[in-house]
Amino acid sequence: MPTVALYNINGEQVGEVTLKEEIFGVEVHEPVLHDAVIMQLAGRRLGTHDTKTRSEVSGGGRKPWRQKGTGRARHGTIRSPIWRGGGIVFGPHPRKYGYNLPRKVRRLALKSALSSKVNTGDILVLDELKLEQPKTSDMAKILNNLKVGDALLVTADKDETVEKSARNIPNIKPLTAEGLNVYDILSYDKLVITKDAVVRVEEVFA
Repeated sequence: MPTVALYNINGEQVGEVTLKEEIFGVEVHEPVLHDAVIMQLAGRRLGTHDTKTRSEVSGGGRKPWRQKGTGRARHGTIRSPIWRGGGIVFGPHPRKYGYNLPRKVRRLALKSALSSKVNTGDILVLDELKLEQPKTSDMAKILNNLKVGDALLVTADKDETVEKSARNIPNIKPLTAEGLNVYDILSYDKLVITKDAVVRVEEVFA
């Protein structure tokens, strides 16, 4: 079973934490990680692009010229797709790009992401993370003690004090254990997670 160091907010090692092998010690499946990231990015797409068909373009209520005798090609409306300013035939329309992977695949992807951080030594477990009041300088001091400059900060439950203290620090993202996802884990160099959050994650995957 993988074992990692346990730190306090002063950056001092105060012990060790044993992580569950079936969650933090699985084989890293890169294709599954890729699929999970693509799924998340697809779900973030707005899909608000739109083009007008010939029925939506304004004008074109009358025939531009008579059918015969002009020497020109016959036309019924200036909003035909072959006219400049006419409708678009197969243009994009509003749609949702999101889709879901099978539940087992999503769980394997998250386990692979967590295991990859353990394998590279980029996971830091804190005994606790509590601040008396929202203060960016206090959070910056804690991160400096841990020698962290780019990290995903994970707590067991929503903590507004921690969120407000960290949200203005560049390259730091506060997150709860329930909101843990593959894209964010892979996007940041370090994963700073509290001991309670580790327990919460292990309970979910138990």
